[in-house]
Amino acid sequence: MSEEPAETEHHHGYISAKDDYRKRLRRIEGQARGLQRMVEDEEYCIDILTQVSAMTKALQAVSMGLLEDHLRHCVTDAVARGGDEAEAKIQEATLAIKRLVRS
Repeated sequence: MSEEPAETEHHHGYISAKDDYRKRLRRIEGQARGLQRMVEDEEYCIDILTQVSAMTKALQAVSMGLLEDHLRHCVTDAVARGGDEAEAKIQEATLAIKRLVRS
């Protein structure tokens, strides 16, 4: 009777930077609340658009960081194991990149 390999606990690639991501997302949340206040206070359109642009860039930075972490950890691990899982992770990453490029 052969022993089954021990399950190794898998962590997402971003886990080592989780606190950083949480801080960045809280800042973005604050930016969103600030935008709501600007609209409520009927501030100048261009000033609101400037803040929307800053928030968009902050979200893009989070997205790129998560994508890089995913490629470095999840995809790399799957490719090292090979098989269908590797192909699935590559396809998943490709679709995520397509979504990011469209946005």
